[in-house]
Amino acid sequence: MYKPLSLFVGLRYLRAKRKNHFISFISLISMLGIALGVTTLITVISVMNGFEKELRARILGAISHATIQPIDGTMSEWRELVERVEQREDVIAAAPFIEQGVWLQARGSTGAFIRGVDPQYERRVSEVEDKMLAGSLDDLHAGEFGIVLGAGLAARLRVGLGDKITVIAPKLKASPFGANPQMKRFTVVGAFEFGEFENDTALAVMHHADAARLLRMPEGTVGGIRLQLEDMNRAWMVAREVSDQLEGVYRVRDWTQERGNLFQAVRTEKTVMWVILSLIIAVAAFNIISMLVMVVTDKQSDIAILKTMGARAGTIMRVFIVQGSLIGVIGTVLGVIGGIALAMNIGAVVPFLEQLFGFSLFPGDIYYITELPSDLRTDDVVKFAAMSLGMGLLSTLYPAWRASRTHPAEALRYE
Repeated sequence: MYKPLSLFVGLRYLRAKRKNHFISFISLISMLGIALGVTTLITVISVMNGFEKELRARILGAISHATIQPIDGTMSEWRELVERVEQREDVIAAAPFIEQGVWLQARGSTGAFIRGVDPQYERRVSEVEDKMLAGSLDDLHAGEFGIVLGAGLAARLRVGLGDKITVIAPKLKASPFGANPQMKRFTVVGAFEFGEFENDTALAVMHHADAARLLRMPEGTVGGIRLQLEDMNRAWMVAREVSDQLEGVYRVRDWTQERGNLFQAVRTEKTVMWVILSLIIAVAAFNIISMLVMVVTDKQSDIAILKTMGARAGTIMRVFIVQGSLIGVIGTVLGVIGGIALAMNIGAVVPFLEQLFGFSLFPGDIYYITELPSDLRTDDVVKFAAMSLGMGLLSTLYPAWRASRTHPAEALRYE
């Protein structure tokens, strides 16, 4: 006798030609449903991972992983502090900064954030220099009141290189006519573009010495230091440890507090998509249940004969578990292969579809990200494959249990 018997019979039922072609059709649909569900799940989540990665690169290119600011708003001995902080192994670089919301006025007017930086240090903690469309951070010199604008901000103000803009700070100065807001004329010396709305439309960069004069801060002081870290996921912990090592009281912020809501929204959307797309696999699993129930009904006499020959209830259960699980395994394998292939080549598939149907999925005049990114992660593939195999296995339990409860006498009564 073939051993194990349950595996032999289960495989025979799976590949045998049945008189009831409808059962075979449902088996095929179940297999294709699982394959389609796994393929879709892997592809969609990989694309969302790609969007998250692209978004993180664009946003964190302009902001630092963490910032440390004294509670009184000014830091005088910042050079010594920067050298001291950079001695830590988990800190890549540190840089001074001053940041304040202001009002900008030229041919247009809008609110924005100015960031006072030291060009020598800034390029080590941000990618502003790499994203310059015109000019350079080296064009920012103390006392010359130069300013670098985001591309969107420059468009709102309708200015270009060499144009003058007025920066109005929320600081009051006394005059014979009363208290007036502090304002200063700056010259546009450069423009940058990150491809991210907030950075490009609400950020302006100037030398920290000019920012300090504009905001009436003591000469030679800055508002705090920015940190670039080895592990951005430990930003809060590392910044807290750094602040504890410094003298004085400091306020600590990390990138999750700066833009954490946006990334949390992306994660929530990924979770929702995972739940929705998992329903495709669940539907295919229900098809396996209905198919196996019909197989059990069709094979009543076979089950009865096996039982009269000494087959136990557990053996009968394993026969149909093998049959249903193999459908799940084959569907999962096909889905994983298809998902990996599609996720890795989505950048070529989308242009082909755009050319075939004559439309643009991400028009450049509307979206900052004009290509469909993909970030295929092994842990996602393993997780989705395990979920699919688990659903396939669970869907076999009820039909297999029902088959094991078959009474030979009743099944063979009319044979």
